[in-house]
Amino acid sequence: MSDDVTIPAFRAVPRTGVIYVTTEATRRGYRSSDPDWCNLGQGQPETGDLPGAPPRLNTVSIDVADMEYAPVAGLWDIREAIAGLYNRLYRRGMPSQYSAENVCLSGGGRAALTRAAASLGSVNLGHFLPDYTAYEELLDVFKAFTAIPILLEGERGYTFTHEDLRREVQGRGLSALLFSNPCNPTGKLVQGDELARWVGVARELECTLLIDEFYSHYIWTGRPGHLPVESAARYVEDVNRDPIVLFDGFTKNWRYPGWRMTWTVGPRQVIDTVASAGSFLDGGGSRPLQRAAIPLLQEDVVVAETHAIHTTFREKRDRFHSRLERLGIRTDRAPDGTFYVWGNVSGLPAPLNDGMGFFRAALEEKIIAVPGEFFDVNPGKRRARPSRFRNYVRLSFGPSMEVLEKALGRLENLILRHSRG
Repeated sequence: MSDDVTIPAFRAVPRTGVIYVTTEATRRGYRSSDPDWCNLGQGQPETGDLPGAPPRLNTVSIDVADMEYAPVAGLWDIREAIAGLYNRLYRRGMPSQYSAENVCLSGGGRAALTRAAASLGSVNLGHFLPDYTAYEELLDVFKAFTAIPILLEGERGYTFTHEDLRREVQGRGLSALLFSNPCNPTGKLVQGDELARWVGVARELECTLLIDEFYSHYIWTGRPGHLPVESAARYVEDVNRDPIVLFDGFTKNWRYPGWRMTWTVGPRQVIDTVASAGSFLDGGGSRPLQRAAIPLLQEDVVVAETHAIHTTFREKRDRFHSRLERLGIRTDRAPDGTFYVWGNVSGLPAPLNDGMGFFRAALEEKIIAVPGEFFDVNPGKRRARPSRFRNYVRLSFGPSMEVLEKALGRLENLILRHSRG
């Protein structure tokens, strides 16, 4: 049977950027267990032991009672643990505190975002260009709201101020804004007083901020002596009134992507709504893993893990970014956060000066990268012109230093060969 057979009633569903490049690599023999491949396209951090990190949790005991379904919003105990962690990290001494009723568990980041998207009404929802590839189909599938793109400019270092936010909300009639912070792929971070002003604008103009904080423990611009984390939860005045909805989980910040355990934190009314959406979308997450995860939410465990991430990944970030710059892969700004470098390849010799061309040539060297055009979030492909980001690639320093060094050596040889003609 041909691969292009059409089956009645089904449409072609596009793959996200990471899934696309991984699929193409698999066709060329890639296997995650093959040490000869360098996966710089991966959206996950290395998951093994790190110096100074707590021991990895590698066994899970399952109680007989946990063979049953979990509540759609998650077990009460872990919801309390997550709320308590936010209060300790970001809200000490503040009169309004998160409770279990402000938390909803889900089975993965996309599930959490999908629940939120399914819960939106007939509103204008803003989103940035570039941003996380999976937003594209998410913003297209649900038809109640209208997705409004907001262009960020590399020439400005992807800066977007609270005054820009105010202008966009008022001018475009936004009722909500979805974005990743720090941004996947650019690494741009809104933090400190500026993030507080964003929350203030959202509160004043009644625009809900839907903030993907999955990389919020990978912060490279924090204040010395302070835990390198950031969250809009720090700047919320009333947890049940301020229109701030946060998404996070074990995928990146705890380095347990295979657990598929994430959460939404926000006003109680929002949590009730997204839990209702979850009841028909996905039915809830894994009960045994939720139970097993509770010890990982203790403050001392989180602090130790975050410091270990910062030590190891900061070194990788600095070396990886510096070496790429020397190879001619430029950045509009060094990443403030995440474990990605958003590289401009336009100065490389053809065909490497195009994101897709770079991707295909790198595959031949057993290196996986993600072309920048996947981050040009374009729901329904309504914008037909070539992508502004076709000369960019996203390169991950999530893998181990050994893998990064191997990949950098191969990239150097690849660029040299094409430079010689």
